[in-house]
Amino acid sequence: MDIPSGSLHLRALLWKPPGIGPFPAVLFNHGSGGATADVTAGMPITEAAQRLAPLFVERGYAFLYPFRRGQGPSADQAPFLQDALARERAAHGAEAAQHLQFVLMTTEQLDDVRATLEVLKRLPGIDPQRIAVAGHSFGGQLTLLAAGEDPSVRAAVAFAAAAGSWDRSSETRERLLDAVRETSAAVMFVQAENDYGLGASRTLGAEMQRLGKPCVVAIYPPVGSTPDDGHGALYLAVPVWEPDVFRFLEASLRPR
Repeated sequence: MDIPSGSLHLRALLWKPPGIGPFPAVLFNHGSGGATADVTAGMPITEAAQRLAPLFVERGYAFLYPFRRGQGPSADQAPFLQDALARERAAHGAEAAQHLQFVLMTTEQLDDVRATLEVLKRLPGIDPQRIAVAGHSFGGQLTLLAAGEDPSVRAAVAFAAAAGSWDRSSETRERLLDAVRETSAAVMFVQAENDYGLGASRTLGAEMQRLGKPCVVAIYPPVGSTPDDGHGALYLAVPVWEPDVFRFLEASLRPR
């Protein structure tokens, strides 16, 4: 399906359970990509979508997986994010590239998530009162930003959000703290213990708990033997997080 985002036409994959609904729905935000625009989390980005979707659909959720500008089937709509960061790093250094990532996260990349959320709410068979957002890595950061500004989002699940950038970017830390302070959604932070860093999940979760906001922080035992493996726990350790995440979604998206 097509998602209009400003002048762009993004591609997305949508799955629905059997029947006419209305169904609760989850919008999933992929990461910032790998070596090429067609890869995320070490696999073809369309394969990543196809691996996640059945987990949600079999439990009665519609599942929308948009491809943001420059990635996957939307690669023709804009330059690939990682290419832009590599050029900035080569020209001005690592700190400049980190700042550019923050700028893109809070502007055009977030714009694509906003546009997708608006389309999702209007789709036939979708219950606009039971919307959740989820995302992995960079997509987990976008998930938190979207949940922080859209009161119609009732739940957010952030897998490995800011695992690599939390310690490197004060801008990212402050913006994500603002997001969890502003959100009206219940939020679940999910990571493996051997991810690149756990600071974001622990700090953001503690801030939500301090404010009395509904929040779950789930730090699971190490997955595999490297930080890469830990960062990929979303795909490598489905049986570990699956029951907890769907228990959280069921509780957060109950009909009002």
